[in-house]
Amino acid sequence: MKLSPGKLAGMKAVSNARGVIAAAAMDQRGSLQKALAKEKGGEVTDAMMDEFKTVVSEVLTPHASAILLDPEWGLNASRRRSRSSGLLLAYEKSGYDNARPGRIPDLLNEWSARRLKEAGADCVKVLIYYSPLDKKAVNDEKHAFVERIGDECRANDIPYFLEFVGYDAEGGDEKGVEFARKKPEIVTGSMAEFTKDRYGIDVMKVEVPITMRFVEGAKAFGGTAAYTRDEAMRLFNEAASVATRPFIYLSAGVSNAEFTESLELAADSGVRFAGVLCGRATWKDGIPVYAKQGAAAFRTWLESEGVKNIQNVNDRLKKATPWFATYGVTAAEALA
Repeated sequence: MKLSPGKLAGMKAVSNARGVIAAAAMDQRGSLQKALAKEKGGEVTDAMMDEFKTVVSEVLTPHASAILLDPEWGLNASRRRSRSSGLLLAYEKSGYDNARPGRIPDLLNEWSARRLKEAGADCVKVLIYYSPLDKKAVNDEKHAFVERIGDECRANDIPYFLEFVGYDAEGGDEKGVEFARKKPEIVTGSMAEFTKDRYGIDVMKVEVPITMRFVEGAKAFGGTAAYTRDEAMRLFNEAASVATRPFIYLSAGVSNAEFTESLELAADSGVRFAGVLCGRATWKDGIPVYAKQGAAAFRTWLESEGVKNIQNVNDRLKKATPWFATYGVTAAEALA
């Protein structure tokens, strides 16, 4: 596999000096609005969403190789990021179609890969909810959706990051132990599907294939076991073994301690992951600070706790593998 000049340039822009992706995520929209409104006890305005994202971008991007933002409330934040930090822009609408079964995704009406690139994006990111265990008709529609975006990104010569988040197609509790037992099959099956050439994906943004609070003996262990530590390490490797594209881990809303422990276990398993795109594990605990005390207090919190959180994640990337090894790009080409 060879990367085109535009895709190579985009990948370099979002990577650190080692060729590892150490990116911050701040593209949350609906979930962020709800969380802020709950803490504030009132309406969350567009100006507040813009301000929250801008403060995160200003404080955290000096410690990140890139930041993921949305074009709805994140464009001002994108202009306030560190010069050393690349930019990914989200292309999908927040959430999914509630009127239809299968969590069907959709794209932002007034945006395209071309327009995201013109707005300064080094890479395009799309999130879908996906389970290989769902109905064939549901997944066929999602496969075509992902293919179309792949063709669009190829035409505009910009890297394509696909984020797929698993769910229980039977409607079970996705925070419970039964789903934790299904999760490795869902993550591995999703990686096996979207690593195929037909989709044109350059980097897969994937979930950790296990849930740390169900790993026996883990610091995050909650008392109910779905897997032993050895089983968890085997499941990390089974998921990684199907990938023919670089993949990075997402934090999926867990705490900083739980996410960093997951990265430690991935490294101990010998998994060749190319980095992270980490959002809520760095800034989530600052939501009440912003909602109740305002932007200045939130900035102070980020400068202390937020920076500490992102540095905790970065410290766990020492064993990450440069993305360019997968593409046959030399270190000299990738880091020049």
